[in-house]
Amino acid sequence: MHELTVNLHMHTTYSDGSGSHADLGQAALKTGVDVLLVTDHNTRVEGVDSYYREGKKRVLLMAGEEIHDQDREPQKNHLLVFGVDEELAPLADNPQTLISAVQRLGGLCFIAHPVDPAMPAFGEPDISWEDWDITGFTGIELWNGFSELKSVAKGKLDGIFYAFFPEAIPHGPLPKTLRLWDSLLAKGQHVVAVGGSDAHAQHMSLGPLHRTIFPYEYHFSTINTHILTPKPLTGDLAADRQMVLEALGSGHCFVGCDLFGPTRGFQFSAQGKETKAIMGDEIAFNGAITMQAKLPAKTEMRLLKDGKPVKSVVSEVLAYLATEPGVYRLEAYRRYLGKRRGWIFSNPIYAKRL
Repeated sequence: MHELTVNLHMHTTYSDGSGSHADLGQAALKTGVDVLLVTDHNTRVEGVDSYYREGKKRVLLMAGEEIHDQDREPQKNHLLVFGVDEELAPLADNPQTLISAVQRLGGLCFIAHPVDPAMPAFGEPDISWEDWDITGFTGIELWNGFSELKSVAKGKLDGIFYAFFPEAIPHGPLPKTLRLWDSLLAKGQHVVAVGGSDAHAQHMSLGPLHRTIFPYEYHFSTINTHILTPKPLTGDLAADRQMVLEALGSGHCFVGCDLFGPTRGFQFSAQGKETKAIMGDEIAFNGAITMQAKLPAKTEMRLLKDGKPVKSVVSEVLAYLATEPGVYRLEAYRRYLGKRRGWIFSNPIYAKRL
């Protein structure tokens, strides 16, 4: 399999971002991102899917959409939609109708920032997802860069500090979001986890202080979703779009914070008597399965079954003989700026009894 670094959930001047699609493409070339999935608010931008090139570097940019009910206050229930060639924003007042339309049209949809706390000091409301009486969504945004800022900036002084030192913000997915994901998985659903930057690169002022909160380059070097594909980007726009969407839809991916160290090369797989599975796959449980993980660097990692840790090691590799069916996923942590922080979060392997 080939690995591509994807940054998703970002905004341009078509909604509330400060940059053009070309600005995003250039920023991605500087930071080593392979694919950008742009999601302007309730705006399906046509004709911008393309490649940006610099020497041998190539970035594929694809436009999706972040859809939510603009008549609702506050505007909760945000949905990231990809791979749909119709404008579905008029359906935003009914999340299930919207999700069903995405399904019907063969697209993917992810619940954006499912837990998104308020930030009163800056007038930001809580915009968590509320309507959980839904089915058919592809997955959830497990780690959102802007939601995490809202969880750590308790006042204006905090906001000023993080504006100048954004590298201090990331700690990992919000614990409530991790618990929510495990609860959804426990219901037998395949729920794909992705990481989103929620990049706006807004120009902010507070008295004499002026700052871009936060540059696209910062976001593209921080929380990314790494997908596993059969081959590298080919240069065929239609084929590459389909390949990216298939990898995301199947959960052949993991979420990594590349700010703490490159996550490229992470592996998590399962080996049965006759079959092998990677992240996002089901594997038949017929007595025992060997779970294997490999990290790009030695650090703390733990394997979880049905949301509960079953093995923890400090190493570059992990092996575990699973003697029970269940939903297995892996987390890795490493120290950065003196604190233990989440580094890698795999999608699950679903071990199911025959």
